[in-house]
Amino acid sequence: MTKNINYLAEIDRLRKKKNAVILAHYYQTGDIQDIADSVGDSLALAQWAAKTTADIIVLCGVHFMGETAKILSPEKKVLIPDVAAGCSLADSCPADEFELFVKAHPGYQVISYVNTTAAVKALTDVVVTSTNARKIVDSFPPEAKLIFGPDRNLGNYINSVTGRQMLLWDGACHVHEQFSLEKILKLKEVYPEAEIIAHPECKRPILQIADFIGSTSALLKYTAQSAGTEFIVTTESGVIHEMRRQSPSKTFIPAPPNDSTCACNECSFMRLNTIEKLYLCLRNETPEITVDPSIRERAVRPILRMLELS
Repeated sequence: MTKNINYLAEIDRLRKKKNAVILAHYYQTGDIQDIADSVGDSLALAQWAAKTTADIIVLCGVHFMGETAKILSPEKKVLIPDVAAGCSLADSCPADEFELFVKAHPGYQVISYVNTTAAVKALTDVVVTSTNARKIVDSFPPEAKLIFGPDRNLGNYINSVTGRQMLLWDGACHVHEQFSLEKILKLKEVYPEAEIIAHPECKRPILQIADFIGSTSALLKYTAQSAGTEFIVTTESGVIHEMRRQSPSKTFIPAPPNDSTCACNECSFMRLNTIEKLYLCLRNETPEITVDPSIRERAVRPILRMLELS
């Protein structure tokens, strides 16, 4: 660790000096969320990346989020504190395999979750986030043949609420796959008044016991507006930082994973980013996210279509 440095002060100085903006996902640690210029879910991060006037975008999240920012703002330098901050869901959908899957189903239009690589987005007709997935799927005619990838849990959930029969890629998020139904039910016994709130990337049995299902931003909004005072939060536990900030008098209990040694469920990739790495990233202007121009040209269209529909 770099010694004798006030990281928060230096980060603040460097972002002003370099006309940089720090965008952080709700799944980042609390100290990174607190120092960021904007904190949001995947949709909000994409929207901010598209409109910022900064020269440098520091994306405190995972690699595909940095790619999305670069696709939307190719003239800007896009940095990420730790280039190893990947995504299990994006990794579950290699572009070459997904292309073969799409080609094997002619006549289908392709809807890809934002949690994908730029190369997968380049194979896509429209990108969605968990916030806008239902709205965008509903924008297609009822008879449309649709492929949805890569998250099978989100795809199954959207199929269930829309009556669609989208063809699903078999991918999943390691965080949302790991929640323990048994342990959540035991938590409910301890906190009988607590509402179970869940992200639609969770498995169906988890969603079936949830009092509310929604995207990260929807979960935040729900907890802020609900008359309830206790919530079992079934998504990445980093979001609880913002929930507590918005509703300090309420109680938020992280839903546990199957791993018996853990009381909460964290994304190991998201947690690779640290305050020290954020400082070094701004100081050295590296690691930098780049996207091949030919891929960017094809990938930008489905993202812009999503932003228009949102």
